[in-house]
Amino acid sequence: MRSLFLTLPAGLLACGVLIPALRAADAAPAGDAAHGQILFQQQACALCHAVSTGGGGGQGPSLVGIVGRKAATMPGFGYTPALKNSGITWDAASLDKFLANPSGTVLGTNMVVPVPKAEDRRDLIAYLFTQKAPAPGSAAARANTPPPVNPNATDPNDWRHQAPGTMHRITADKLPAPYATGTPRNNPQVVAEPADAKLSVPAGFKIEVFAKDLNGPRIIHIAPNGDIFIAETRANRVRVLRAADGATSPSDDQIFADGLDRPFGIAFYPAGDNPQWVYVANNNSVVRFAYHNGDMKASAKPEVIVPKLTNTTGGHSTRDVAFSPDGKRLYIAVGSGSNVAEGTAKKNPDEVRQWEAENGLGAAYDTEFHRANVLVTDPEGKAPLKVFASGIRNPVGLAINSVTGDLWTSTNERDNLGDDLVPDYVTRVQEGKYYGWPWYYMGNHEDPRHKGVRPDLAGKATVPDVLIQAHSAALGIAFYTATTGASVFPADYRGDLFVALHGSWNRESRTGYKVVRAKIKNGLPTGEYEDFLTGFVANPSGVWGRPVGVAVAHDGALLVTEDGNGTLFRIPPVAR
Repeated sequence: MRSLFLTLPAGLLACGVLIPALRAADAAPAGDAAHGQILFQQQACALCHAVSTGGGGGQGPSLVGIVGRKAATMPGFGYTPALKNSGITWDAASLDKFLANPSGTVLGTNMVVPVPKAEDRRDLIAYLFTQKAPAPGSAAARANTPPPVNPNATDPNDWRHQAPGTMHRITADKLPAPYATGTPRNNPQVVAEPADAKLSVPAGFKIEVFAKDLNGPRIIHIAPNGDIFIAETRANRVRVLRAADGATSPSDDQIFADGLDRPFGIAFYPAGDNPQWVYVANNNSVVRFAYHNGDMKASAKPEVIVPKLTNTTGGHSTRDVAFSPDGKRLYIAVGSGSNVAEGTAKKNPDEVRQWEAENGLGAAYDTEFHRANVLVTDPEGKAPLKVFASGIRNPVGLAINSVTGDLWTSTNERDNLGDDLVPDYVTRVQEGKYYGWPWYYMGNHEDPRHKGVRPDLAGKATVPDVLIQAHSAALGIAFYTATTGASVFPADYRGDLFVALHGSWNRESRTGYKVVRAKIKNGLPTGEYEDFLTGFVANPSGVWGRPVGVAVAHDGALLVTEDGNGTLFRIPPVAR
């Protein structure tokens, strides 16, 4: 759901190999369209993009009739200004160039996943050439056009009702039935910050712009010396900001490392005041950089710890990392390649038993092997990569509760079952447990799209700890642990979990686009959460901020990134 980017590239030079020029837009390229269709599913393009009437994803624009269409002109989708201003008309050559290097072709596109092999691009493009636009006004054209979203739609859980201190509690026993509402495509249009924009935080706090014009800032982590490490995923780099305690802007700004592959997760190792390494989770690998306190630039090339996480790299691309309290285990969050494992091959009961004996209860297979799980190895990457917990559709953020030692994750659940299904969540991740995806959700609720496929899993899915309004897109998480500092929060915040909600697309009335506080009592979740930072929605169709990362600064202030306009905010208490 939501934190995903798809890509397409440019030119005749890819990966150092000169590829043959492709034909003009009115002639299909010489590729294997049938293989392209398989690639379309395996690369998880279908998670975002529809290519047939009534099928495919929804958070990206339909690719039906893309050949000959001007870029960023499909109605009902919030394209970036960069793509709108690109002047591209899609033909075989422009598709090839974009697929090879999306962000290099259009700086500022949200699609950052390249297709590096020239032969794969040829086959994908050949497949797209078969997806002809239906005749205007025809029944097929009407069926391929998403229904209009009602801009006046509202409900108690949408953006119009957000306010700091508003409490929420969702329980698995009171969920609506599947398809109780429609499944609209309501993609946000990211706009510039309006002149009258006003962010709201609870009484006793203030919010400050700490840094602007960052390149898609995502996850943030704080080094022991207080330096702020930020993953700029679309720019393939990690940035470091330095500021004195209490400062309202950085005093130094450096690129720690670049040339990475969609970096997201960052972790320091070992724990304590003098880590020796900075670990970075790429899209399909984990690397580490030698580190000494105060380093603002990597002193050497990265060491590869886990060279390959999965067999497929499309679909959900965020990967976070965390270490167990004893430092002996490295946890890696890997999201699914699809919405709900559409097209996954079936296994008979004997095959299922054998698979689960090796990979864990409910572990996905086929093109979803090692996906929709939290994986585990050792800090050196020498132990075989194993499933720690399974059935977690898109585990995005990871964090350790320092009081209990529990591993927690934030999760984007599945789409297209209705406005209020399926809730996203934050939860303790228990070793060996199964959390439902793709066959079940929130315990024993069977997904109707997989009805009767896995009756053996009935009653075996663990219910997550804190359910969050469906389609909110829970991303970064951070426990509030500060006890001292010039900007330390009141004591009742200690131990609570902050969660960044990136915002919805598969919902009639917009939700998310805020930071919330999940209540933790004596180390255990209460199941409640409350709004903490709100105000990023400009109007029913436009948003000017999409929260991603949260972290507790060295002085106790809360830091929040948003990747819509590239801003880092600082939230301290008001001086008394």
